[in-house]
Amino acid sequence: MARYDDLPYRTCVGMMLINSEGLVFIGRRAGGPEHVDATHVWQMPQGGVDAGEDTWAAARREVYEETNAQSVEKLAEVPEWLTYDIPRTVAGRAWKGRFKGQKQKWYAVRFTGKDSEINVTSPAGHKPEFISWRWEPMENLPDLIVPFKRPVYERVVKEFLKFSKK
Repeated sequence: MARYDDLPYRTCVGMMLINSEGLVFIGRRAGGPEHVDATHVWQMPQGGVDAGEDTWAAARREVYEETNAQSVEKLAEVPEWLTYDIPRTVAGRAWKGRFKGQKQKWYAVRFTGKDSEINVTSPAGHKPEFISWRWEPMENLPDLIVPFKRPVYERVVKEFLKFSKK
């Protein structure tokens, strides 16, 4: 196995799904080696970018695979890639030990559908990643994510806070 410091970042996208009231979709993760308590198990949809895939296409695919939502309109994106390192204590168990963290391209999208479109328990024929979901005020998000991802969430909230206003 490669040394932790020599591992690359996994290329990913993240989606901030915002409803018409300015609230953000968060899903309660089904599990994962990085989750340490019941408070910090919430996150926004995110996932890997396939080889040769455009990041916006990957973001639309990921939000569909994780939430079943297709009624989305792109609002903005964070101009640069954001990164986080997974704790060394978990690195060997996450992503089969191949990555030290993620580099993510984040998008803000407006959800234009009805809440009934969202289905996290059987999303788009994909294995569920969330066991429940809710709409949450944007400014609360950094306190609900695992601590090592908090700086990324703080930056994403700062970038997209203007979309939380009706």
